[in-house]
Amino acid sequence: MTLDTKQREGIEIVGLEIPGYGSGKATAGKPGLYIYKEVGMIGRNSKTLIAAFIFSLFVGAPGLAAAQSRVAIGVTETMETFNPYGDSVSLLYGIWCQVLGCLGTYDFGKGEYEGMLAERWEVKDPKTWIFHLRKNARFHDGSPVTAADVIHSFNRIRTDPQSKQKQNIAPIASAAALDQYTVQFTTKQPTAPLTEYLFDRFIVTSKAIYDKYGADVADRKYPIGSGPYKFKELIPGQRFVITKNPDYPGMREKKQAPDELIFRIMREPEQRVTALLNGEIQIAQFIPPHLRERVEKGPNSKIAPTDSVEIMFLAMSPKFKPWDNKLLRQAVAHAIDRDTIIATLLKGEATRLDGPIGPGQYGYSPNLKPKYEYNPEKARQLVKQAGFPNGVDVDYYTPVGRYTLDKQISEAIVPMLNAVGIRARLQTPEWATLWANVQAGKVPFYYMGRGSVVDPSVALSQYFETGGSPRIGYSNQKFDKLLAQERQTFDPSKRKKVLSEAMSLLTEEAPAHFLWRHQMLYGVAKNIDYKPTPSGRIFGDEIRVLR
Repeated sequence: MTLDTKQREGIEIVGLEIPGYGSGKATAGKPGLYIYKEVGMIGRNSKTLIAAFIFSLFVGAPGLAAAQSRVAIGVTETMETFNPYGDSVSLLYGIWCQVLGCLGTYDFGKGEYEGMLAERWEVKDPKTWIFHLRKNARFHDGSPVTAADVIHSFNRIRTDPQSKQKQNIAPIASAAALDQYTVQFTTKQPTAPLTEYLFDRFIVTSKAIYDKYGADVADRKYPIGSGPYKFKELIPGQRFVITKNPDYPGMREKKQAPDELIFRIMREPEQRVTALLNGEIQIAQFIPPHLRERVEKGPNSKIAPTDSVEIMFLAMSPKFKPWDNKLLRQAVAHAIDRDTIIATLLKGEATRLDGPIGPGQYGYSPNLKPKYEYNPEKARQLVKQAGFPNGVDVDYYTPVGRYTLDKQISEAIVPMLNAVGIRARLQTPEWATLWANVQAGKVPFYYMGRGSVVDPSVALSQYFETGGSPRIGYSNQKFDKLLAQERQTFDPSKRKKVLSEAMSLLTEEAPAHFLWRHQMLYGVAKNIDYKPTPSGRIFGDEIRVLR
């Protein structure tokens, strides 16, 4: 037996030469049987695990019975809490939805909302929605999913001290079980886009487990759900591991869906690309345009593109000076050359926005006014009119590695702002810290994205409605009235008209400057069949491992 050790990101791989399987050297693209030792991010609290797996394909070598397929995914979002209601990020909604269970989701292929735990739903009257649960839905311990679990989940979202999802149920006055499998939501006012509030974001957890163990123990030790995958492991800040649930309806037929999904946090794009090319991961999220060719030239990798419904913007919180001055906010909008950033840094892989949403999103209008064209001279004039003849100093906060080229984009924006008298000091805190402070409403000026915007009503309420989340802290009575009016309007054409009026007002007020939507690029191993969705959420049963 020969040994060969190769150190990789957090993994020490010890190859074994096995008769009939060739050399045990850990070589990208080469099957074999390996022992691996997981050493941890900084070498502390390491533990040794023994596993047989294919290094790059993660599928069984010839002759091995009942081989398990594993797909590792390099992602950029945070995973900091065991509480499924304790954060509000797109990736975690997707993971918890396929582990614990959701009422439904949005099918981008069909262009419509689709039930998961909800078999069907109806609008009894403008303030009363009835959801009928699937009677064959079972938690992983075999117990049925009932209306009591939905009511429990609603109450926990509303009352859990750690909940970051209260805005998702803000329109709902009450929830009641009509029978074991029927739930009635009564809204405070007529709410046409209620499915946008609930689907993908309403995580359903077991009332029985919660009642038996309490929230903390239930979340950490008994995360029993009803989804197509089961919880296996969460190491905050490092990875989230889930395994296939063969008892989920239809899952036995999805034989090519991976048996195990490993979501690994990898914020540096070069790290994700290198890991993909070396076979350490099979899907790499958010490949920046300048690395696209490197992935395409890899012998075992390809690019899977998709349009995005994630809105990138600059937030300017009127709660803080000097951002309480509308003229200064408008100066920012005229100071930034979006077209040049899209053409150069993003290599055309983005769609410019002239309002809160873009083409293809519900309620989009190309006629929103004003349109902020790049005009540094006008920006300088606005800075002076705002009362800053000598310019103004501000702190500009940006994520690093969370979004495509976020730091590089911010480094391009800063000199544009400086050139018009807005002297921006670039701040680059750790993502978890920045995100926590943004959610708490503590960051005056920052670059950010809002993902999975199918219908803009929820995002507009979350960021800009009085009493919504504190992320921006904007308040405008006219905007609030328009948003309430569009929610109460069930006629699509009339509702879109009111949405356009609300979005025009928001664009003119400029508590945020809307920049672009990225064309999302995923790096994918050639033995993986995966088509990413515009939401950025990754569902295991939509992945096929080609044997």
